[in-house]
Amino acid sequence: MKSNWFKSITISLMFVLLFISKNGSSISLISKGQVKIELITNKGNIVILLYPKTKKHQENFIKLVKEGFYDGVLFHRVIKGFMAQAGDPNSKDPNFDGSLGKDSEGETIPAEFYQEYYHKKGALAAARMGDNVNPLKASSGSQFYLVQGKTYSIEQLQQMENKINSRKERELIDIFFKLPENSNYLKRLEYCQKNRYQDSVNILINKIRPMAIQGPSVFKFSANAIQDYTTIGGTPFLDGGYTVFGEVIEGLNIIDEICASITRAGDRPKEDIVIISAQIIKRKRCLKKFRK
Repeated sequence: MKSNWFKSITISLMFVLLFISKNGSSISLISKGQVKIELITNKGNIVILLYPKTKKHQENFIKLVKEGFYDGVLFHRVIKGFMAQAGDPNSKDPNFDGSLGKDSEGETIPAEFYQEYYHKKGALAAARMGDNVNPLKASSGSQFYLVQGKTYSIEQLQQMENKINSRKERELIDIFFKLPENSNYLKRLEYCQKNRYQDSVNILINKIRPMAIQGPSVFKFSANAIQDYTTIGGTPFLDGGYTVFGEVIEGLNIIDEICASITRAGDRPKEDIVIISAQIIKRKRCLKKFRK
């Protein structure tokens, strides 16, 4: 019987974009040299700001836009109150009769996590495979999602912080046991599990915890994140699990319209929602948006 310490936490999601709400949004700094992407869809236009720190994701997204990859791609999975997902190359083929959401263009991208980039409403985030096959949380080569989400209370956010910290601790302990130099600890764990010595399992876990979890490991939502999650909303439970690399600065209402679509099996919209084209708009001057 396998221990819960070996069960990977899988969040089978793929999708996200960030937005600054006209009703009261977080501060957004758009500095010289940053890039905007305009998605022209059959539901309306969406303008996205790419974040500067997530350089690998920014470069990959710009490359795909320049190549015209997203022209004709569908939003193949939408969930009201959650997100809208796109980027599967098979969605461009009207004769494709398989399940969408499994394929991507190009290689995976290493995760790029920054506390200031979080899953507020309008966030642009990279889809990825689940933790069981992707423990390093590498992003899909082309699939992304735009966050719609919902609002949360302070108490709910505190509960999420506890869950995120527990998940991170389990992941680090899993990694510790799987390292070759820790095989003796793994054998002791397996022996205790086999004989159902739960007290001994707990003692062993407590012993190796300081070795497995080194440095600051406590996750906490920032003050800006708390304000956004309690006002404009988002999907805070995805923070630290999926790379956020941009935000919607125009067209948040289009995300609401897309997420309100009637869907069939697999959360696929009954009516095709198409990215007709995607184009790059470079900022020439600094622009600063403040909370209203």
